Amino acid sequence: MAEEPRRQARGQRRMEQLTDAAALVFAEVGYAKATTNAIAKRAGVSPGTLYQFFANKEALATALADRYRTALQEAHAQAFDPTAAQLPLPELVDRMIRPMVEVNLANPGFKTLFAGPDLPEHLTAPARALQAAVTGKVAEIVAVRAPGLPADRLQQTATVATQIFAALLGTVLAAPPADRESWIQELNQALVGYLTPVLS
Repeated sequence: MAEEPRRQARGQRRMEQLTDAAALVFAEVGYAKATTNAIAKRAGVSPGTLYQFFANKEALATALADRYRTALQEAHAQAFDPTAAQLPLPELVDRMIRPMVEVNLANPGFKTLFAGPDLPEHLTAPARALQAAVTGKVAEIVAVRAPGLPADRLQQTATVATQIFAALLGTVLAAPPADRESWIQELNQALVGYLTPVLS
């Protein structure tokens, strides 16, 4: 009886190993040029082992899309909690940016991969929709904090705040681990500096 859960756990680990390898290969050479042989080699397994779990590279890309979408949904739930809207602004901003930084750190290459031109549209669309929803989530938080803000100003504020985050995210992710916290603080200060006059 105990063998079945162990077998399932091993199978789950193998699937994660293969999808991790696929993410790296897809990010390096693109979906169109990636092959299952290259993915199997990167994972350190035979092609036959790969085919025990995934029928083809689209099945691997589908698994990656599901993983990325789930990770983004979880990050959104942590980052954009309207009940936190009345926290001191630096604390609120920190609470919003950290889950979004962490999901990108935990999924290297995913953002590039899902923005690429050669991944099938039905795989990229859900993740892109979630990424696009960030502006709306920011607008919801701002609206709770500044309920009198006109709708056009609310949308403009959320758009600019999202773009500030996007502009500095690459620098945060590329920073050596020892320097990353200081860049997160810089990002926090940039957003607080922009939002303070709007929310006051």
